Amino acid sequence: MSRRPKKRSLTLHGHRTSVSLEDEFWSAFCEIAAQDEQPINALAAQIDAERGSDTGLASAIRLFVLARLRQT
Repeated sequence: MSRRPKKRSLTLHGHRTSVSLEDEFWSAFCEIAAQDEQPINALAAQIDAERGSDTGLASAIRLFVLARLRQT
């Protein structure tokens, strides 16, 4: 298990960006996207659109993953 965040590439609204996420969060994020039958870029764009300006994208993804895991 990796405890250090790794840079991951995403495309949001046609622009490349990266987020630093731990392996566990990235895996859970990818699993959620697969369950929802949407590409990870589409899910990331949705999270990006809903996050506040004071929350970074990586943090917003972590909070999204945590919220989804708590639903089950």
